[in-house]
Amino acid sequence: MSRYFAIVPAAGSGSRFGAEQPKQYLPLAGRPLIYHTLLALCRSSHIERVFVVLAPDDMHWRHHDWRDLGPKLETVYNGGATRADSVIAGLQAAATAAADDDWVLVHDAARPCLSQPMLDALVAGVGADGDGGLLAVPVADTLKRAAADDRVIATEPRDGLWQAQTPQMFHYTPLLTALLAARDAGHGVTDEAGAIEAAGGRPKLVRCDPTNLKVTFPADLALAELILFARRER
Repeated sequence: MSRYFAIVPAAGSGSRFGAEQPKQYLPLAGRPLIYHTLLALCRSSHIERVFVVLAPDDMHWRHHDWRDLGPKLETVYNGGATRADSVIAGLQAAATAAADDDWVLVHDAARPCLSQPMLDALVAGVGADGDGGLLAVPVADTLKRAAADDRVIATEPRDGLWQAQTPQMFHYTPLLTALLAARDAGHGVTDEAGAIEAAGGRPKLVRCDPTNLKVTFPADLALAELILFARRER
């Protein structure tokens, strides 16, 4: 039977957030933001090992205690300049453990509200689909296309549009092959599904909900904290 591994690319600086330290280390509900991200993956009964990919010069990780995340967690100090580079580094680090047809779940470091039911839904929803899949949410808001002066130039139809989330889940070798091919071809893919699509795949969309948000701006951090505290009170 295929096994499941997780990769968390965490080599970015989070420049859009505007903080003095990478946003994955900002405090959230009493812990660094990335702690909650990793906790969800380490707790999953599906996942055997979790590889967190850090920048080679990361000086923040060692200042925190990660021991209660357990033995599944492995650190890789070989993150690259792009998300794809860091995911490739994580896949290469997992090469001695993962077989060609094992599953790899790639999850954003700054997406701390992933829940176990969400993970279960992804694993069940993708099943044995050879093209893999990802958590996503149908677009509900009206979409406006803007000009350079931030004025509306068009209203875009939202029919059939989904907002991609993570984890994104694919077989080990097809994912590594697709990411390397996209990099060699100069394709600026922004997620793993994009690389699989460029290779001819059609990943499956597994419906999730907006609480699996990505922390990008300061207001997102406050909302993530509300979500985590609300779950604790249930």
